[in-house]
Amino acid sequence: MAAQTMRIAAYNVENLFSRPRAMNRPEPIAVEILRAHARINELFERETYTAEVKAEILQLLGELRLLRDDGGATRTSTFVVLRRIRGRLLRRPRNDPDGSAVTVVADGRADWTGWVELIKDRIDERAISNTARVIDEVGADIVGVVEAEDRLTLARFTDSLLIDDATGQPQYPHVMVIDGNDPRGIDVGVLARAAYPLALMRSHIDDGPHGDRVFSRDCPEYWFTFPAGTALAGERLVVLVNHFKSKFGGNNPASIARRRRQSARAAEIYTEIRAAGVDHVVVLGDFNDTPDSEALAPLLADTDLTDIAAVTPFDDGDPDEERPGTFGNGTKSSKIDYLLLSPSLLSRATGAGIFRKGVWGGVHGTLFPHFDTIEADHEAASDHAALYVDIDLS
Repeated sequence: MAAQTMRIAAYNVENLFSRPRAMNRPEPIAVEILRAHARINELFERETYTAEVKAEILQLLGELRLLRDDGGATRTSTFVVLRRIRGRLLRRPRNDPDGSAVTVVADGRADWTGWVELIKDRIDERAISNTARVIDEVGADIVGVVEAEDRLTLARFTDSLLIDDATGQPQYPHVMVIDGNDPRGIDVGVLARAAYPLALMRSHIDDGPHGDRVFSRDCPEYWFTFPAGTALAGERLVVLVNHFKSKFGGNNPASIARRRRQSARAAEIYTEIRAAGVDHVVVLGDFNDTPDSEALAPLLADTDLTDIAAVTPFDDGDPDEERPGTFGNGTKSSKIDYLLLSPSLLSRATGAGIFRKGVWGGVHGTLFPHFDTIEADHEAASDHAALYVDIDLS
């Protein structure tokens, strides 16, 4: 007999096995490295390298410590490497200790093939185990996952660390990630139990013109069918997973505008799905802004979607009930992760909450209870708490 309830969760896992080294540095340093990395790869794609373009390439190579050589992962002070596949980009004279005599010899993209690649470091093994423990204890039927490296990595993670004790089989046999637009390899995907095989998926990585895509990662549609033996048997469930533009490096007007554009497009996709006759829709993920923000208004104010924080009962995971946020220390300004329900699902919601046991919480990890397997902040599963909601299917 089919289960008469289902649980849906949202979780930013902050990468599973590896993470760009730069993102583990203090924010001002990380911002500059990521900016230089993105900009130089953009310049490499130019058809013609003018004198001005060549000068900027050399400047950025200097910032990235790639003037004298191509970099190497074994040097802990290096955050990127220069990958050269074909042709020649630079002339590096001998006896040039400061790189001041290096010149760009390629005159455009046709002269060489290559790019600058971020070096990745392995995640702490205990942190990986604690990430799996969060997903296991939340026990959702469908999990929207944010910041997964790729589908094979996510499948390897679930197949190795999330095994059903009774059957010896993976708890989540259905795993999907569509590589998105973020060059750092932080994508959005979904895990689903055997009762919820993926019926259809649709990507939105190409929404918007080339060079100015709407979504920083993607807003994939994952379509499921409610199982036989439930009141919704045969009806469709669509889950949209999102990771909007972050405030990393500052919440400037361009960042706000980008999130609003993403929020508006996600709202359009939701509206189109509902207009096609699908009542049961979830929009979830890391939206990187607060409920009262102007950027999220298209989703939170201009649709009939409802945040699970409105579900009764709602367990915020904080014994003192003072921290409604989902990121870091759980402050009000850190409410950036969401699980939004269409009206039909909201009417069937029987409970919801924030699961914080994988988060360190504060300098000494004392803000809220966490797993006994987390003894230091680097062993935390993620800086983000998981969200979940229970839906009555009877």
